[in-house]
Amino acid sequence: MSFEQTKLILLIIGLTLISGLADAQGAIHAAKIWQGDKLIWAEVGKAMLGFTIGISTFFIVIKYMNALGIVAPEIQTITWFSMMIVGVALFSGAFFTWQWTEQAVAVGVLAGIGWLLFRTGG
Repeated sequence: MSFEQTKLILLIIGLTLISGLADAQGAIHAAKIWQGDKLIWAEVGKAMLGFTIGISTFFIVIKYMNALGIVAPEIQTITWFSMMIVGVALFSGAFFTWQWTEQAVAVGVLAGIGWLLFRTGG
């Protein structure tokens, strides 16, 4: 693996983290926009900011994925989605309240996604 490829991989990982975690924040705040029948504009703004940062960063990630030869939308999306799901679980704090069996299943699902990425040649 060349130095350029290594730089691209690290850039993809870093930007995917930013994208997924920003979208996770968006999702967490989106879940709070309705309290009863009242729209909470502060939560709408926070959700929109998270989603805007997340999708904008994802568009940049796709550029670098394409440069590395990762052009399948399934692979591009699953990497972002995995990071978003991890972010929601961690930021909400819910993951830490789950039984160990549910935590193990969640880790297994992520391992399965990793397996698919590896086996399909991403």
